[in-house]
Amino acid sequence: MRFFQIVCLSLALTLGNAGKLLHAQNGNNYFLHTVSKGQSLYSIANMYHVTVDDIVRLNPGSDKQIRAGEALKIPQTSNASSAENGRFHTIQAGETLYQLTVKYNVSAQAICDANPGLSASNFRIGQVISIPTGSPESPVSKPKETQPTATPATSQKDWKEMHKVERKETIFSICQEYNITQEDLLALNPELKDGKLRKGMFLFIPYPKNSQSHKSETPATTPTPSNEELFNQSKIAQKNFKSIQAAVLLPFTSTNNDEQSRMVEYYEGFLIAVDSLKRQGVSVNLYTYNTEGSSNTLSNILNKPEMKNMDIIFGPAHTSQVGALAEFAKRNKIRLVVPFAPKVDQVFNNPMIYQINTPQSYFYSEVYDHFLRKFKQTNVIFVDVANGDKEKQGFINGLKDELKDNHIKFKQIQLGADMVPGKVIAAMDTLRENIFIPTSGRSSALTKILPQLSNVLRSHPHFNMHLFGYPEWQTYTQEHLASFYELDTYFYSSFYTNNLFPEAVRFTQSFRRWYSKDMANTFPKYGMLGFDTGYFFLKGLSQQGNKLEENLNRVNVTPIQTGFKFERVNNWGGFINQKVFFVHLTKDYELIKLDFE
Repeated sequence: MRFFQIVCLSLALTLGNAGKLLHAQNGNNYFLHTVSKGQSLYSIANMYHVTVDDIVRLNPGSDKQIRAGEALKIPQTSNASSAENGRFHTIQAGETLYQLTVKYNVSAQAICDANPGLSASNFRIGQVISIPTGSPESPVSKPKETQPTATPATSQKDWKEMHKVERKETIFSICQEYNITQEDLLALNPELKDGKLRKGMFLFIPYPKNSQSHKSETPATTPTPSNEELFNQSKIAQKNFKSIQAAVLLPFTSTNNDEQSRMVEYYEGFLIAVDSLKRQGVSVNLYTYNTEGSSNTLSNILNKPEMKNMDIIFGPAHTSQVGALAEFAKRNKIRLVVPFAPKVDQVFNNPMIYQINTPQSYFYSEVYDHFLRKFKQTNVIFVDVANGDKEKQGFINGLKDELKDNHIKFKQIQLGADMVPGKVIAAMDTLRENIFIPTSGRSSALTKILPQLSNVLRSHPHFNMHLFGYPEWQTYTQEHLASFYELDTYFYSSFYTNNLFPEAVRFTQSFRRWYSKDMANTFPKYGMLGFDTGYFFLKGLSQQGNKLEENLNRVNVTPIQTGFKFERVNNWGGFINQKVFFVHLTKDYELIKLDFE
């Protein structure tokens, strides 16, 4: 009997704590964020307008490591308030979009507009969404203390019921049906001010002016709309572009000669993409501006009247100028493609941004994922060069953590001038695959490592040996290409082209014909980068119109050098390119690009 009482008491305490946790998740204290692959504390803090210290304070130990799938407490602070974001909400089990419209007294259209990445298919438990603040003409503009916080069944509302628009209904007929004025209907449904009424829309119906008491009204029996119905109502109509308005904003003149050459080459490749599309019947009006690397010059450009009419902007080159250009793009609903900057904090809160250069945490996360898929059964050996550099320390430490989490053992050896083959062989498993990973990506490190690994392989040709390395290795082909083939080498990259690929050959020939020169031997090749980004986005807009964001995976192009795999960072933010592939130089002297889906 006593045991039964203890069990009941424990159960009651557990349920009580669960109730408190549920309230706290979306109360005044904090809400829960589930960590996604590639996210860091820095990126999470940026998307919620808090500091890393704020997160660590609620999640002790998170400054050491966070893992995908882990739930973090995020403080619901006043820092999260802005013109668009009133607060953040973690979707709970059983919640619907309709319930959130009632709980926060905001329309479904407003929630969908604030969360362009949200849909009926991903509206699920654990998703965080932005709840927008109200405007003076919308139902959400009531004083904070009177906003409803209860469930739909008990909440006091400024509207009587919801009406689903049927075919042939008009604003006038709906007002007649409910004995209300058009002014009252429009006040609760500001999206009707353009006069467009569509079948399937849900409208707030106000109480008639002669109603005695809201509380005395009989509860409405109108069926509550489903998520699918509300999301379908909020969808924007398809719009194709007869002529795409595009702008390129880059520093074509600069005190840095190398930068100036890169920007010019990028633009030269971009022009070839525009010409190629025009030959296919795609109309592009291209506006080109020299930012000179100056914030004042950029500001003057953005003040030009034609800039507000752009469909897409490519630029800038400098991280310091991203903020001003991102704000302009967001305010005017213009897509902004940032081709070079590896750090674009604005992408976490601006749905108009496309970041081409993948941030390190996202990039490495993709590499680790592909590595585990490809080499999970392989004996992993890290190779450190005596007195070597630590430039790849972050990558190596992260890969080791992933191997440990997946219970994959690894070894580390150090190669010095007095290295003997026995040390390499001792680290190997001679009965299965072995993959060697240098802790440095520099050519000088390879000069020390490759001869010693090759000597072991030549003495024991039956050994199954591979080499794994870094994107910059593709620029070392003159010095190390033969060793790469001999050691069956892999390296990861988001930029790569085989100069023998037909598309690469055609582009190289076109570039030489257009400009009477060859592209610089850089990583990446900026002419190809300009072509790929211009072609992908301009072709995408011509194919998908204003539905590009919903159909990015349907943009049918074959990039020459740049991989594209855009993922939205959260429901209210922009897109980061997360494409990574492995390049394999085989013992049979074949070159294979492994494309992971």
